[in-house]
Amino acid sequence: MIPAPFDYVRPGSLDEAVAALADAGEDAKVLAGGQSLLPLLRLRLAYPSTLVDIGRVPELRGVRDAGDHVFIGAMTTHDEVLHSEVVRAECPLVALATATVADPAVRHRGTLGGALAHADPAGDLPAVAVALDMRMVARSRDGERVIPASEFFVDYLETALAPGEILVGVQVPKLGPGWGFHYEKFHRTAQAWAIVGVAAAVRRSNGTVEEARIGLTNMATRPVRAAAVEEAVRGAAVTDTSALRSAAAHAAENTDPPSDLHGGPDYRRHLAQVLTHRALMAAAAA
Repeated sequence: MIPAPFDYVRPGSLDEAVAALADAGEDAKVLAGGQSLLPLLRLRLAYPSTLVDIGRVPELRGVRDAGDHVFIGAMTTHDEVLHSEVVRAECPLVALATATVADPAVRHRGTLGGALAHADPAGDLPAVAVALDMRMVARSRDGERVIPASEFFVDYLETALAPGEILVGVQVPKLGPGWGFHYEKFHRTAQAWAIVGVAAAVRRSNGTVEEARIGLTNMATRPVRAAAVEEAVRGAAVTDTSALRSAAAHAAENTDPPSDLHGGPDYRRHLAQVLTHRALMAAAAA
């Protein structure tokens, strides 16, 4: 299918991009890597009046160590994130989840910012964002603001970005020593979206779980923080499989999993429990 007509703007700087988006009005869309938006355009599920292509905005690319956090520009591709030494060293859960995104072709074109701003609950990175308490940096003509991941994802394909705002990048807090990480994903084929996914970060001390952070993929219309699991697993021995399984049994609490051709809500609830147990075991042993 052919997309509906739209105007096309390709700014060369962040200031130009912000101005172009503001001038285009509320029906404009930002084009990053295009791996999610372009298929929607072809299917006419999205029909913006203007596309603001930020592919040539240099301020939006790159990874840098910013002291207490790692800053990743919104236009940094998945492949660049995956191979960043800073990301691997300081926020390995981001790298682990990024390695499961689609296939190499998509990872070379798709961007971290695009995946987060698209806000598909079946995407891998939103769950990582809520598990790590990422902070989203947005820019508009009114200035810059920082949005916690817990507030950024509002609903299915909907974020807290206001009209005229561009996602500039993300701040990923450094968790420090003693943490183990794992991303567990169940999907139909190697390139497919997650039927269910679990992002896990576990801090260990003296052989026990001192703290855990769990984010769930595709268990509601937005990523879910599994607070009940985090509470239940605290104090468990990292080698106690039974205790970790008991904690993981809380994974489906306060979720609203979808029903589609890949499975219904009950199936996904079961998967969430099984995958959370696996993720806890792997993160605790990492």
